[in-house]
Amino acid sequence: MELRHLRYFAALAEELSFTRAAARMHVTQSTLSHQIRQLEDEVGHRLFDRIGRRIVITDAGAALLPSTTRALLEVDEGLRLLKTAPDPLTGTLSIGATHTFNIKLIPDCLAAFLESHRGMNVVVREMFATDVVRMVETGQIDLGIAYDPHRREQLNFEPLYIEEMVLAVAADHVFAKRKRVRLVELHKQRMVLPTAESSTRRILNEALRSVGAEPVVVAEMDAVAATVELVRRTGLGTIISRLAAPGDDDLRIIALESPTPLRTPGLLTRAGRLPDPALQSFIGILRRKVLQHQQEVSR
Repeated sequence: MELRHLRYFAALAEELSFTRAAARMHVTQSTLSHQIRQLEDEVGHRLFDRIGRRIVITDAGAALLPSTTRALLEVDEGLRLLKTAPDPLTGTLSIGATHTFNIKLIPDCLAAFLESHRGMNVVVREMFATDVVRMVETGQIDLGIAYDPHRREQLNFEPLYIEEMVLAVAADHVFAKRKRVRLVELHKQRMVLPTAESSTRRILNEALRSVGAEPVVVAEMDAVAATVELVRRTGLGTIISRLAAPGDDDLRIIALESPTPLRTPGLLTRAGRLPDPALQSFIGILRRKVLQHQQEVSR
């Protein structure tokens, strides 16, 4: 069943004349008759009867007409809205994100957003995940991009993807030439990890405990750039997001397995708040960018 079938049916039901209905729909009478027969074949009922020169709608046709009329009205209203130029968006959109997302994802999304909405101003704050959660909860920012905060009634969390954590070491580290390292092999290894208060540290601790590994944590840092710089200058290792891993020659990125530590990044919005058009637009762009990235990775 196609939309044109319903339009032809509604026109004939109103006109009760093939001549007038065909003229109204700008088709020949034979075309209209053929389309009505196709619709009748699909629904399994006669929709019109011919009594002499008169056309009358059947009981089946009368039953179908109200829902057809409503459907066509909704379709036409949707098409009208699409053709109507929307009011240009203005105002300020405030976003909070952790360092990982602020390296590439946020700039990519902002470039597309600002190109489409030249009247918008965007404020992006780079902060720790705990601060992202707090500022979304208190309404200080419109959107947070961070990791699953777990059971926060004041927040909506929309997962974006599952992210692998990797081992980062300097070029002279004992693991530097390895392609993969089992998590248990980090037992007694000297490392720099996120602070105990961070959600990432909680994820790493759970993964390490599951295999009985206890690395020697000699430094705790939440700033990824500072952590990576410390790894470059020392014999320490760290565990970071693959997205945040720089492509430097003096740093080695090694896959972790058995198990692979995983994080779930996503979108944080305040519960009960209806997204305004600007926020909806930015979220739509962000979802598409993430999907494009996932498709590129899977190739």
